[in-house]
Amino acid sequence: MRAVLIWMLTTLALIAPYASAQVTALVGGTLVDGTLREPIEDSVILIEGERIRAVGTVDTLPVPDGATVISTEGMTVLPGLWDMHVHLMINGHADYDHWDRAYLDRQRDVIMPASAKQLLLAGVTGARDLGAPLEDILAVREAIRAGRIPGPTLFVSGPFIQKKPYPGTEAFRWGVDSPADARAKVARLARAGVDVIKLIDQDQMNEAEVRAIVDEAHRHGLPVIAHAHRPEEIRRGLRAGVDGFEHTGLGAAPEYPEDIVALLRERTANMAAGPLFWTPTIEGLYNFPYTVRHHEHIDGTAWHEGLPPGIVADIRQSLAHPERISYFQQTPQRWPTLKRKFEQLRESGALLLVGTDSGIPMKFHSGSTWNELDVWVNRLGVPPVDAIRAATYWPAVAMKADRDYGTVTGGKYADIIAVRGDALRHIALLQRVDLVIKHGRRVK
Repeated sequence: MRAVLIWMLTTLALIAPYASAQVTALVGGTLVDGTLREPIEDSVILIEGERIRAVGTVDTLPVPDGATVISTEGMTVLPGLWDMHVHLMINGHADYDHWDRAYLDRQRDVIMPASAKQLLLAGVTGARDLGAPLEDILAVREAIRAGRIPGPTLFVSGPFIQKKPYPGTEAFRWGVDSPADARAKVARLARAGVDVIKLIDQDQMNEAEVRAIVDEAHRHGLPVIAHAHRPEEIRRGLRAGVDGFEHTGLGAAPEYPEDIVALLRERTANMAAGPLFWTPTIEGLYNFPYTVRHHEHIDGTAWHEGLPPGIVADIRQSLAHPERISYFQQTPQRWPTLKRKFEQLRESGALLLVGTDSGIPMKFHSGSTWNELDVWVNRLGVPPVDAIRAATYWPAVAMKADRDYGTVTGGKYADIIAVRGDALRHIALLQRVDLVIKHGRRVK
């Protein structure tokens, strides 16, 4: 009798999950799962609740009776994309001063939710927001987590930490005037619940202040991400032990100086310190010479999602003359240097992540991420699988969330996208993502 009872309990344990939660099956597509495994043709992905129950093929993994079946025949199936450098507080407007004055009090209820929704519909199920008013971005992050508004899973920094905020930006830029003040500001952010510390203009700080920021962040278990616009920003960041850098930087300089390349190689050779992450955010600059002459994308409507007509009209008016946008003033001189700098970063051993600076002038949340991938693959020669992993697996590793995110494998959250056609051969197909599933729920 005891043996029979054990058998019955074991059987119930095996079948109970199917009885307690609806199973969804994605059937038929070619799965690029974010690992180093070869693509899986005729794939089957079983989703139960918020998570992936199992992955296999039509020959190896039966679809349970009663499951909801979604055909992915003729499609490439991928982990949900991540964008590791977004700003939900801006939406492509060309005049930052005007934007901040006009809409700072509408961030939480209008601007940020619209940006988040646009990212999600574009297939971005995870994002790192690097610079925003603290209370607003935390409220939006929690609203997404609770399912009250649509958007990617957010990892946020709150305000930039810098030596002195620019006039009129004090709501989302915090200055530091001593090592003690630096520690206090970081501790305040940590207590509030941010996921990462964003450090900029560190070349304007003294070394003790930079080290205080990094040490205090690490004491709270938070990574530090630093700007890399100028050589001394990189040098001081490396000496202080930051975890990653943002942007390609160095203006019109033809390449990174030899001493910086040597420092990067020394840092990436130190395996005990873990990877050095770098988000080049290259597409906004790389594509500008083309988009300033061919700006039909401004007439698209995907970036209108969630925005009131008055704000849409304001953004459109600011972009009436793309060739006059001051943000891109030096881009024609910077453009010829971008490929060489990107190659230097890859050769140094830095682990590059896909991020876009989404929200900067003319770069909308509805399209920035696929454009970044397209430039990496079709202009800079990155193998498609490597580019996809830089937008899926490695971002999850960088945020220490790879136990739950980053690949389509059993046990992880079901953050999955699919696009018609072969995205490994034609990466630009990602501009029209057909299927978006986040935490097991179909949102597109």
